Amino acid sequence: QAGRAENVVFVGRKPVMSYVVACLTLFNAGHREVLVKARGSAISTAVDSVELLRRAFARDVEIGGVEIGTEEVTGFEGRKSNVSTMEISLVKAASG
Repeated sequence: QAGRAENVVFVGRKPVMSYVVACLTLFNAGHREVLVKARGSAISTAVDSVELLRRAFARDVEIGGVEIGTEEVTGFEGRKSNVSTMEISLVKAASG
């Protein structure tokens, strides 16, 4: 995937707080929108991160939209399986 957008946070196995900090960092760098992407079991971590961010750290951040989908992933032995995906768009409300 060439030239990934710089306002995307990919959620994986790290603690929730590290994704909250990643989102805050992007907003503080001047981005108006941040995309939080996750698949499989990381989806619940993504939701926790977004909720913590909105409740405790950035009350001016709103959810712009949520997209869900499925990706086909090929495993080690060539087995294909479907993995759920989710993308949460976070938008900083215009200050004014």
